[in-house]
Amino acid sequence: MKQKLLLKIIFFTFLTWSLSYCFQCFSQQKDSIKSQIPFEGMDQTWQNGSDRRDTATVVTKYFTPTAMLDINTTYSFANPIDNTVVGSTAVARNNEMSLSSANFGGELNYKNARAHFVTQFGTRSSVVPRNDLSPYRGQYQLADVYKYLAEANAGYHFDKLYGINVDFGMFMSYIGLNSYYQPENWEYQSSFTSDNTPWFFNGVRAQFFVTRKLKIEAWLINGWQSYGMFNKMPGFGGNITYCPKEYIKIVTNNYYGSDAAGIPSRKRIHSDNSFLLRYFKNKNSKKISQAAFSFTGDIGDENGGGVSGFNSTANTPAQYFVSWMVYNRVWFCKNRFAWTLGGGFMNNPGRYLVLAPTGDASPLPNPNNPTQTFGSHPFDMSTGTQFKAWDCSTNIDWMPNQSITFRIEYVHRESSVPYFAGPGGVTSPDGYSTTAFGPGTQYPNWKPDLVKTEDRIIVAILFRL
Repeated sequence: MKQKLLLKIIFFTFLTWSLSYCFQCFSQQKDSIKSQIPFEGMDQTWQNGSDRRDTATVVTKYFTPTAMLDINTTYSFANPIDNTVVGSTAVARNNEMSLSSANFGGELNYKNARAHFVTQFGTRSSVVPRNDLSPYRGQYQLADVYKYLAEANAGYHFDKLYGINVDFGMFMSYIGLNSYYQPENWEYQSSFTSDNTPWFFNGVRAQFFVTRKLKIEAWLINGWQSYGMFNKMPGFGGNITYCPKEYIKIVTNNYYGSDAAGIPSRKRIHSDNSFLLRYFKNKNSKKISQAAFSFTGDIGDENGGGVSGFNSTANTPAQYFVSWMVYNRVWFCKNRFAWTLGGGFMNNPGRYLVLAPTGDASPLPNPNNPTQTFGSHPFDMSTGTQFKAWDCSTNIDWMPNQSITFRIEYVHRESSVPYFAGPGGVTSPDGYSTTAFGPGTQYPNWKPDLVKTEDRIIVAILFRL
């Protein structure tokens, strides 16, 4: 009960303080201050999850374009027969070259009207929508409609405070600190804290740039990384980003919603908090030019509908999420090279945020619970199941300029239950999705080969215009 009460206090304190503070500042600000720009003069290129360019490459009066390419090859020491990666939204295929994401779009502005869109093509256009099963409620294939859009929203900018934006559509989530776009992240394979929390929201966002150093957001959205709504209740949440100094960033995100299909009484609450510090800088040094670290801690649970958050009983098992991740990055040779080391931990009883491995070659929604995949060997996502996992990684980046990064990364991950793809793969006995298996075939006893540990090397090329 104490953890549940703490979560509610955190969420409603965040919401009340944010709204009251914004209203107070808005009421005091009577004149336009178009010349004042949020975070102006602050170098944010060092931050984990932020654009590392100090200026946009191309800027026109009405349109600022963007283009990103994310190409990787990853070697799994397990060498699964079907080349399938399990439990990741960053990489999808083992032991081969993959186009993870090709993004094109930009920002449009005309007399305070604004729009932002970014397309996505590549493995991410299948890997990320696969984890959202809200389109199975009702007609129309929402996953197909939206899968080639990373974000697309439009709205209006008000010249009050340091700027107020109200946007409608699909926009990026900040939960888990990491950016959805790999050129902005210190590491390639995100730790569980980021990879198992939402990358996007679909709904309405209001951004209040209260001072030059403070941004407050409010969200009214369809749900937790969902194109549609699982029940009748939308999701609510918000963000506070505070940079008291150029070398410090503090971020908190909080969410409340109903995201279990057909179980409207089950409510989810989640609090995500990050602290970033650049503790050294000497930009002209030919040796160490700067160094920084980031720490992120998450806590949340689901209550009602047969589960009881942090308090397990005989009839209502515990269902909660606790995780953290920490990374340290050191830049060399005037920021042309960088070394990152870090990792994290996740505990998710009930597995409601676990990226479920495929059950066989053609996973379908479970007819008894559309939020779960269903196949010949589905991963157990029922209440009362346990899941703990941890990871660590290290990488070296070469950045000859602000638009391109060459990265090599080593990743180790472990879980408390068989989860990652083993040598036998997760698709079929010979790795091909066309192979028949099960009773009456030559492979009656086949099942996905899941193991508790994973080691891999990732080589990536990240381009951004």
